[in-house]
Amino acid sequence: MKKLFVSLVMSMFMATSAVNANTVNLNNLTVSTIVQEDEQADVAAEASFTQELKTRFIEGGPGFMGIVLICLILGLAIAIERIIFLNLASTNTKKLTDGVEAALSSGGVEAAKELCRNTKGPVASIFYQGLDRVDEGVDSAEKAVVAYGGVQMGQLEKNVSWISLFIALAPMLGFMGTVIGMIQAFDKIEAAGDMQPSLVAGGIKVALLTTVFGLVVAIILQIFYNYIVAKIDGIVNDMEDASITLVDILVAHKK
Repeated sequence: MKKLFVSLVMSMFMATSAVNANTVNLNNLTVSTIVQEDEQADVAAEASFTQELKTRFIEGGPGFMGIVLICLILGLAIAIERIIFLNLASTNTKKLTDGVEAALSSGGVEAAKELCRNTKGPVASIFYQGLDRVDEGVDSAEKAVVAYGGVQMGQLEKNVSWISLFIALAPMLGFMGTVIGMIQAFDKIEAAGDMQPSLVAGGIKVALLTTVFGLVVAIILQIFYNYIVAKIDGIVNDMEDASITLVDILVAHKK
């Protein structure tokens, strides 16, 4: 009797384990199916968006839309180049200043110049120019720092004006496309001698598409432009602070 009872208990336990395993497998299969469906939906949405963008671009006309696209490409190319240049031009001015001061105390002007030569960035170049003329006096070194600071500032701002040009040019081209599209719509109305929505819809759609794309390009480039200007302002502030600190160090070293 005991053996029969034990056998029944074991059979019920194994049956329950099998049901639970099947339930777990079914749940895993359901979750996997849902994840695959979500991924397929995301891919389909991305493909439909890309296709819609291409369709709208073609409907806008290759003339003005192509010029607006060229403005975007050139503006982004210049912006990326400037961002890379400015990131490379960034220097830890506190570390450089402390190093120059220590080099002046231990090895003199030549050691400080060697440190500046081995350091990248406009601040190190300004320091080198000031140290190179320190033998002529602190005033001469200060003038060299100020003059070369202007040169470095010009290099930081190089080609940035082109980005602002493309920011202004893209929406202007879009508005021009809008005006031309409206003119074409009225030409069709005049030729048909009747006011039909189908005649006007094409020209108005082209007009609105060129405006939208022009504004989108301007917005994208404006974001990059503001970042670049803020980056330049930060580097220039570091240059000015470091230049004042260098002059103070040279005055103290002369004493």
